[in-house]
Amino acid sequence: MKLKIFPLAIAASFLMSLNATAEQVPSFSDEDLRVAAELRDQALETTMDYDIVESLTTEVGPRMAGTPGDAAAVKWGVAKLEELGFDKVWTEPVTFPTWKRGVETAEVVAPYPQPLVITALGFSIATPEEGLSAEIIQFDDLAALESAPANAAEGKIVFIRNRMERARDGSGYGPAVAARGQGASAAAKKGAVGILIRSIGTDTDRMAHTGVMRYEDGVKKIPAAALSAPDADLLENMTRRGNPVTVKMNIGAQNGEEYTSHNVIGEITGSEKPEEYVIIGAHLDSWDLGTGALDDGAGIGITTAAAKLILGLPERPKRSIRVIMFANEEQGLVGGKAYAEAHKDDIQNIITAAESDFGAGKIWRIDSKVKPEALSAVKQMAKVMEPLGISYGNNLAGGGPDLIPLRGKGISVFSLRQDGTDYFDYHHTPNDTLDKVNPESLNQNTAAYVIFAYLSAQMEGDFGTGFNQK
Repeated sequence: MKLKIFPLAIAASFLMSLNATAEQVPSFSDEDLRVAAELRDQALETTMDYDIVESLTTEVGPRMAGTPGDAAAVKWGVAKLEELGFDKVWTEPVTFPTWKRGVETAEVVAPYPQPLVITALGFSIATPEEGLSAEIIQFDDLAALESAPANAAEGKIVFIRNRMERARDGSGYGPAVAARGQGASAAAKKGAVGILIRSIGTDTDRMAHTGVMRYEDGVKKIPAAALSAPDADLLENMTRRGNPVTVKMNIGAQNGEEYTSHNVIGEITGSEKPEEYVIIGAHLDSWDLGTGALDDGAGIGITTAAAKLILGLPERPKRSIRVIMFANEEQGLVGGKAYAEAHKDDIQNIITAAESDFGAGKIWRIDSKVKPEALSAVKQMAKVMEPLGISYGNNLAGGGPDLIPLRGKGISVFSLRQDGTDYFDYHHTPNDTLDKVNPESLNQNTAAYVIFAYLSAQMEGDFGTGFNQK
């Protein structure tokens, strides 16, 4: 009797082991892969993604956090998602301090009087009403400023001349942007009364790039602005002549009242596991100088159009798909942080996520952050993207800025890496306008996102959690 039961127990255990192993290896059916390819091909023919960006930039335009444009963008987002037929559309509050730009002018007073093109950096304080005049002291980069002797800039305006390097993956941004974020407090520690930085960008246009900066607690606040690249060159040329260069800057910026905006969310509700969902999204806000077509109207158009194509299928995917239009990314990922906090008890239901926030250049690579057992499924997904000129990269994805708070809580993420060779020519400038968006490139992005979203929602198994990637 025992001899008969024992082999049966072994067989049952072996079958359970096989089933467990099968559950650990995510996969897609042939039908899912076929549908994903059809969606891809539809995306290459659509005008919906471009139409959405055109609508946002025309009907709303600049939408800096806390402005009437912000409120108009939220209203537009809700109306657009409802018009497109999403199963559920709702908003979630996001509260933050605000800042207003005001006047911003500068000029060389001596020895060679000339006007300069500047823009105040986000959350800069104002100069005195009559302006601020002082001699310039030049530093190669933030590190040179930080290593300078104490009081090296006493009573002067610091000028940081570092140039951002152009790169397809945008890797030149990180090393350069520290001067924008930390430069004012570093200059104040050396006795400076103001700071000018070469714009964090890769263009040579005579327009300056804005962007947020922060003051260090306990350090004197000084006015901060960015110079257009040609005017930064001009200051370099003047200082090279060896005579003191005096600049006058006038900034009328001021802090505003606390404001509540909203993340705007549209959902395609899953047919089998509606509580589990895939996130695709972009940020709805922009800076105030341009119309935010590249940063991040393109991302709104790409992800919304991708979801709408899935809405057109005869049946809903197994899991839900959420399109999130994040509030106030520009001033500190505020919408992303708010979403992560509001859904901290629901993290296990987020299957994976990806954000489009790098303009409208074509995607050239897909990276993942998944458990090892899921890599075979990721490579199947990448195979469907191959006709788009996309290849698989690595398992070190970051997901996108607004996903950093969720990523810190351990969710799986993907990075659909765009060609950003010229992105920082327009980033945070008045030149971020609709004419910079190439419809063909936008279609290619939408095709990649529709593959990612649909297959992730249909997949058997999961991508894993608990990565805690910072």
